[in-house]
Amino acid sequence: MNTTAPTLSSKRLEGKVAIITGAASGIGESTARLFWAHGAKVVIADVQDDLGRAICQDLDDNAMYVHCDVTNEDDMRDLVDLTIEKYGKLDIMYNNAGVADNTAKSILTIEKSKLERVLSVNLVGGFLGTKHAARVMVPARKGCILFTGSATASIACTTNHSYVASKSGLTGLAQNVSAELGQFGIRVNCISPYAVATNMVKGLLPGGSTEQLEAFLSNAGNLKGAVLRADDVARAALFLASDDAGYVSGLNLVVDGGFSVANPSVAMALKQSH
Repeated sequence: MNTTAPTLSSKRLEGKVAIITGAASGIGESTARLFWAHGAKVVIADVQDDLGRAICQDLDDNAMYVHCDVTNEDDMRDLVDLTIEKYGKLDIMYNNAGVADNTAKSILTIEKSKLERVLSVNLVGGFLGTKHAARVMVPARKGCILFTGSATASIACTTNHSYVASKSGLTGLAQNVSAELGQFGIRVNCISPYAVATNMVKGLLPGGSTEQLEAFLSNAGNLKGAVLRADDVARAALFLASDDAGYVSGLNLVVDGGFSVANPSVAMALKQSH
């Protein structure tokens, strides 16, 4: 039995090749930088060209930017093919790209076109990324596929129904695909965070600056005195992508400080009664 523990300074993704969609900002950017720091060759896929190229300039030849609309199957096919052409393999596919509808607050007011846009990016994009990653991982009989879900898929949110529907779909997709691809040695997992103060969340929740929004989210969260940031989600992705999670598949790793399992209603009612 090998009982040697990895050191904190070890590079946990040394020699691996990773694609991260939506990697030009937010959680995707943090994950791209962390994967790169741990030795991975990183392909940054996004539609934010200037931001994506700027990140690659910060890194080195082990990072490549590819313009990619995750709703376009040709783009997703080309993304995987370009990765294989440049680096020779694909070890990690992180389906992270996501959007939200900042306008509709009720099921009564959701516009069909905006619903379809959210589902197309969040759910169909993840589906296409998985399909084309599996296309090259199955012959290799190894690989890791990740999704960014949401804690809102584990607890009623009352608003942003299209976003919740798309993220709930991703958790189901991750479980189903893990069942199919396990026979080929491919692990499939989902990471479902509580809200992070990214530009997308700023359009959904009250608050001005990033610091004000983080304070609001910390106050609304279950784990007091802590703030969830993009780097925290990136570290969860690093664990699932690394050999440390070599027998972890079909998991929805909820990174929410207990938010989705805590019901504050009774405590609030008791507080109001006094």
